[in-house]
Amino acid sequence: MRRWCLDRGREVVVTREPGSTPLSEQLRELLLGPTSPPISPWAEALLYTAARAQLVAEVIQPALARHAWVIADRYADSTIAYQGYGLGLDVKRLRALHAAAIGGLWPDLTFLFDVPAAVGLARCAMGQMGQDRIETRGLRFHDRVNDGYRRLAAAEPGRYTVVPPDLSEEEAHQLVVNTIEAYLAEVGP
Repeated sequence: MRRWCLDRGREVVVTREPGSTPLSEQLRELLLGPTSPPISPWAEALLYTAARAQLVAEVIQPALARHAWVIADRYADSTIAYQGYGLGLDVKRLRALHAAAIGGLWPDLTFLFDVPAAVGLARCAMGQMGQDRIETRGLRFHDRVNDGYRRLAAAEPGRYTVVPPDLSEEEAHQLVVNTIEAYLAEVGP
């Protein structure tokens, strides 16, 4: 996706969460490290939110001020899905927390790659780096997370595009490109 944006003459900033700043990378290790101490659900949500607030202040806001496009691998909806729907925290409270932490800066477009939890977990298990702390939570947790993402997408169909799991990589890429082009035609570059 980054290459596609660059080919259109746009500056592109790619972020990952948690991460992409020195503080956020330290929090990433704490949050995802397999040897991390137990973290309560609210402490986990607050740590993700802190990492995101730093990312917005240090990377995303300056990039947007330069009119760069930002491609974020996860954002505030991830905490709502994982800690809200997955761990059972109050979704309204999480949304209010994030609205304050990110200064109301929500994405214009969000792509949900709707992979069944069992398939996603199998892919993680096949990875070379092993599973992180969140990935070890089991299928029922990840099914709740998937359900949460679907609920978020259903609640904001203008922002979300759901990418079905049965598309080829090329078809999924084309769906994303078509969605971005339609959005740009509507709002301008």
